[in-house]
Amino acid sequence: MAPIDPRTEIKEFLSSRRARLTPERAGLPVHGGNRRVKGLRREEVALLAGVSVDYYVRMERGSLTGASDGVLDAMASALQLDEAERDHLFHLARQSRAPGGPRRPRPAVTVRPALQRVLDAITDAPAWICNARYDVLATNRLARALYSPVLADTRRQANTARFIYLDPGAARTFFVDYDRIACDVAAKLRMEAGRDPHDEELTALVGELATSSELFRQRWASQDVRLHRSGRKRVHHPVVGLLDLDVESMEMSAEPGLLLNVYTAPAGTATADGLALLASWAAGREKRATGIQALN
Repeated sequence: MAPIDPRTEIKEFLSSRRARLTPERAGLPVHGGNRRVKGLRREEVALLAGVSVDYYVRMERGSLTGASDGVLDAMASALQLDEAERDHLFHLARQSRAPGGPRRPRPAVTVRPALQRVLDAITDAPAWICNARYDVLATNRLARALYSPVLADTRRQANTARFIYLDPGAARTFFVDYDRIACDVAAKLRMEAGRDPHDEELTALVGELATSSELFRQRWASQDVRLHRSGRKRVHHPVVGLLDLDVESMEMSAEPGLLLNVYTAPAGTATADGLALLASWAAGREKRATGIQALN
């Protein structure tokens, strides 16, 4: 896949947000019923943002180089962007202002032994660390057991985006709310592409998914973006069945680009009982594996 082009990203993002916003929703009068464009016209967005039509057209064609934070805020308000979309617009603007030229390869991110010890100290909840590309970088015992379907293919780096889009049969069985999760994963990858379009590994991942998955191509083309946030996730584990989990996803300030994910359930619930059963199963599985290694 060709490198992600910030100008194209700006053009497609702004035009897609404009297309979804009707005059009625924007509080503008509608004269007549024959509108040739879907959503707002460019001049209507310019009016709402308080900029000239020529200036807005130049921005929508991919140039945010001279746009101040105040202008970006006005555009975000005019287009009724949510928090993730506003952040994405500012990321795109920063990339537009960045000097050109070749970029140095980013150093490989590894999980420090101290962080692995932190994960291992969490014994009652699945906990794992990933990067913004959804590479699974480190897990505790319970996370390895919970995500055993995701980790089953040991030929390469485990990646939940690949699992969701390239093994949809297994992913639909495992993730109860598969369609929502697939949308969220594509939107979070799009968010990361706006933050760092020069990430060669991200570009390669997006290209791989787009080549092999029609669903991913559709979700990527939507231009939707999402933030990594807390929420709920329902999975159907092959051993313990349905688990309805609370998810805390936290950016690690000491390790930029890494996310700590912890899954919990309220005490006394069926999911809490399921996690306890999963922990017992995981301990037994590792004990058996250790015994086999000792015999060999």
